[in-house]
Amino acid sequence: MTGYVIIPGIDGSDEHHWQSEWERQWGPSAVRTAPDSWSEPDLEDWVAAVGTAVDEAARQHDHVVLVAHSLGCWAAATWLGRSPSPAATAAFLVAPPDPLSPASPSGSAPTFTELSARPLPIPALVVAGTNDPYCAPETSAAFAAQWGAHHHLAGPVGHINSGSLLGSWEEGRDLLDSLLPTSAPAPDLTPTPAPAPGTSA
Repeated sequence: MTGYVIIPGIDGSDEHHWQSEWERQWGPSAVRTAPDSWSEPDLEDWVAAVGTAVDEAARQHDHVVLVAHSLGCWAAATWLGRSPSPAATAAFLVAPPDPLSPASPSGSAPTFTELSARPLPIPALVVAGTNDPYCAPETSAAFAAQWGAHHHLAGPVGHINSGSLLGSWEEGRDLLDSLLPTSAPAPDLTPTPAPAPGTSA
C-alpha cells in the first residue's frame, strides 16, 4: 500500500489548494507535515517535520511518496539528501522556488537561501508553471537535472497554488500516478524447458 506525505510551502496550503484536495481524497493514507515555523520557515524545523511525517506514514504503508509544493520541495530534497527512510520511494516536487530570486518566498526564510540541488536517492518529478513568478522555467529545469529528476512544464499556471484555481488538479494526479510503485512484479510467463532425457526435473 502507498502512503503520502504532504509537504506544503510557506504558511501551509489552504483548503482550496490541490494538496488539501488530495489530502481529503486520500484520507488516512495521507500525513501532512507540521513544522512550528510555517510563516517564518526554519529549514531544520521543516526537515525534521518531513522526517516525523514519513515515519508516521511508514508505520502503516509499505511505500511513502513525498508530495511537496514550493518551499516544501526544498525541505523534502534536504531531508532526502541526509538519512531518508527506506520507505520513501518517490518525490513529487511542484513549483520549487528559486532560493536566490528576489521575488522568492525564501526571502522570509533565510535558512533556505543557501541551498543547492543535489542528486536525490529516489525517483522524482519536478512540475513547474511556465509563468511561475518565483522560478523561471529554465531554472526549474536546472533544478530537476541537478536532482536527477524528470521535469514537466504544466503551462501558464503560475505558482501552481490556490491562486491557480486548479481544483483537484487532475493533470497533477496523472503525473503523480506515473511515479507510484507497481503493486507487484509481472509474473514470469516464460515456459520452463523440459528436462533432458535421463535427468530428473
